[in-house]
Formats: sequence, structure tokens, C-alpha cells
Amino acid sequence: MTYDRLVCANCAAPVAEGRCPVCRASRARLEQQGQGQGPFGGMNPVMLIALLAVLLCALALLAHQAA
Repeated sequence: MTYDRLVCANCAAPVAEGRCPVCRASRARLEQQGQGQGPFGGMNPVMLIALLAVLLCALALLAHQAA
């Protein structure tokens, strides 16, 4: 989840602007979570499915050539 679309319940401003301490704390927490997601953490789920499909096709081609 990204914080650019979140609205703070404390000040009713976008969290990305960081107007109040609650916004700044939420933004910092979300940024920390985003850094520890691993190599595929920032990818769109559609991109992950496409990558999986490409890998499966490559595996099937390799199995077909080996047989």
C-alpha cells in the first residue's frame, strides 16, 4: 500500500504531505515497510503473474527439448 492516497484521520490531509505528527509517523512506518519487501516487493501483482507465466513457458520449452 502506498501512502500517497491515504488521508489522515487526525488532520484530514493527505498522509504524503506529513502535516501533523500522526501523518509523519504513518509515512515513516509505510516507507520502512516498503524497504523490506525483497526484490519483488515493489512489483505490481500483474507483473508478478506475467513473470510467472514467462518462467513457466520457459520451463515447459526446456522440458520439451530435453524429451
